[in-house]
Amino acid sequence: MENSFGIPIIPDNEEERLAKLRSLHALDTHKEEGPFKHIAAMATRMFDVPIALVNLVDRDYVWTKGSAGMEVTSPVPRGTSLCSLAILRDETTVFENAREEPCLLANPMVVGEFGLKFYAAAPLTTSDGYNIGALCIVDKEPKNFSESDQKILKNLASIVVAEIEKGLV
Repeated sequence: MENSFGIPIIPDNEEERLAKLRSLHALDTHKEEGPFKHIAAMATRMFDVPIALVNLVDRDYVWTKGSAGMEVTSPVPRGTSLCSLAILRDETTVFENAREEPCLLANPMVVGEFGLKFYAAAPLTTSDGYNIGALCIVDKEPKNFSESDQKILKNLASIVVAEIEKGLV
């Protein structure tokens, strides 16, 4: 797998994490099913950003299951998607100005045509502790993101996980 970040992106519990992701059957659904599109839309309004995505991180690709502000037609290689970094931590990942982050200086989403400058993502953490994806918000302008904002994004992510674990996706 190509890795644009220059740092390891595979968590120590990768095989167990992937087994958990597959056991939830969330990858088997169409992307706009369930409440994920609505949660993404709510996130764009709450944080005043143009784009929000509910993403699941599989072995080689990141799959969008709900989006607002961006039409996603195909999976993104894991070594390119910033959500690959978000699943490495239990806390919210924040890049207020991505162009100032050493691990993002070779990332095509940041330095390429898309021009990502702000990224924040709360991991989608299952009830038994596996980070299977992320709820992320994106802007093409740098943005401040407070600790309170981070907690709110994490709470929205917990709603996504609750829906996945209920099997409603």
